[in-house]
Amino acid sequence: MEERGQALVERLRQEYLDALLVTSLPNVRYLTGFSGTNAILLVTATQRWLFTDFRYADQAAAEAGANAHVVIEATSLWRGLWETLRTLRSIHAVGFESAHLVHRDFERLLKDGTAWNWRPFVDLVERLREKKDPGELDNIREAARVAQAALAHTLPMVRPGMTELQVAGILEHALRDHGSEEHPFTTIVASGERTALPHARAGSRAIAHGDLLLLDFGATVSGYCSDVTRTVVVGQADDRQREVHAAVHAANEAARARVRSGMTGKEADAIARGVLERYGLSEAFGHGLGHGIGLEVHEGPRLSRMSEQVLPEGAVVTIEPGAYLSGWGGIRIEDNVRLSDAGAELLTDLPRQLIELT
Repeated sequence: MEERGQALVERLRQEYLDALLVTSLPNVRYLTGFSGTNAILLVTATQRWLFTDFRYADQAAAEAGANAHVVIEATSLWRGLWETLRTLRSIHAVGFESAHLVHRDFERLLKDGTAWNWRPFVDLVERLREKKDPGELDNIREAARVAQAALAHTLPMVRPGMTELQVAGILEHALRDHGSEEHPFTTIVASGERTALPHARAGSRAIAHGDLLLLDFGATVSGYCSDVTRTVVVGQADDRQREVHAAVHAANEAARARVRSGMTGKEADAIARGVLERYGLSEAFGHGLGHGIGLEVHEGPRLSRMSEQVLPEGAVVTIEPGAYLSGWGGIRIEDNVRLSDAGAELLTDLPRQLIELT
């Protein structure tokens, strides 16, 4: 926590800021350890103040007491903020997270915060979060292990005639049984033609023999996420299913072998996209190759056709090429890797070959 705080203070100095108001709860947790659902954080060069309410008095003291001065407010967290700021005579320029401050709270700055110069910023903390420290990496590894165990439990139970919702229920129950604190996103279970919907929600459709079945899910351990996708066939695969799966598998393999820190997100994306183009499936790959994961399931850096950002050493990202053909179906294979200049370290050890549930 101290290293994170010092890194942020250096960023404040570079931006000529005296303080930063943090309203993103994942950012609050990253900087203090506090995991409650109601908090704001004030960071200066020498001090951090965490404002929360009475529901979290004991929790805040236990999780964040060593990293911030905890202020429990009976009415409004903002009242505590204004009272604290008035005691800090050297604070003039204060940054705020424009991507996370709702309009009614922005109006508080205009009405009650006129004594300070408020400056909007994006990604001051998020950029620090991109590089994972050893403790964060351990949590993501464990979240990946939980996801793997849950899938291994679920697949043998899938039968033709079951609905997507029933499969999702088995999978989500298994995630909890194996140690997931919560579901980091809505579990995707899609079958048949619906697998062409990259973010399909599980529905009442009954799974038929010969269907593609796409499962996109994750686990959460100590606040950190995993994000995995596998596409299987319920029954025996036909030639087209084998062909498209082989193309996506090749794209996944190529990306995992060649992606590394120091390249741009655009360059990483091009590796998998080039493979799918050779199979005639470039137009069927409509999303980016991947994204960062950590305290949030979607965070920086981005691996996409538009991203010129250099991928940092120590980032944990997804590698998830896919091909989606309307009226037929879709296939995605998603893994989690840690980036270094030596390459990508695989964190998800699930089978990538085509699985036929017979």
